[in-house]
Amino acid sequence: MKTLRIMGIDPGIAIVGVGVVDKTGNAYRDVFHCAVTTPANTPIERRLMDIYARLGELFDKYRPDAVSIEELFYNNNAKTVIAVGQARGVILLAAMQAGIPVFEYTPLQVKQALTGYGRAEKKQIQQMMKAMLGLEAVPRPDDVADALAIAVCHGNSVGFNQSALNTILKSGGKL
Repeated sequence: MKTLRIMGIDPGIAIVGVGVVDKTGNAYRDVFHCAVTTPANTPIERRLMDIYARLGELFDKYRPDAVSIEELFYNNNAKTVIAVGQARGVILLAAMQAGIPVFEYTPLQVKQALTGYGRAEKKQIQQMMKAMLGLEAVPRPDDVADALAIAVCHGNSVGFNQSALNTILKSGGKL
């Protein structure tokens, strides 16, 4: 049975959550997780360069089959949205330069894929990651648990899509 390695990323400018999981069948295994951080008093261009460089290193080290990233969520702070958008841009660029396909998910899709309920509480998702991956504690900061959830969301989506594809193939292309 083939193992799929997925890197989930929760983008940000101060904190980028990163989680790498292996999916074999329906089972997940935590490979690595961390927070890539940049100091607040650092110029934005330096922060972006640091995020780009660190993600490039992680892509090279863990060689994921896919990168799943959270879509930009707009809150009321336009300055934050712009900075996070810039961080997403360098993350997407680093993934594409590494030749890794990128898949994007909304927070609602992640919650739906993990709990069956798109309005699940953040604590539910964190506890689910702890239990599902056999971790001793909930990953901190929250961005790291979110990144692991985004990776698992993609793994669940790939499994669903593969099942649907197999059904279509077995039925001669008819559902």
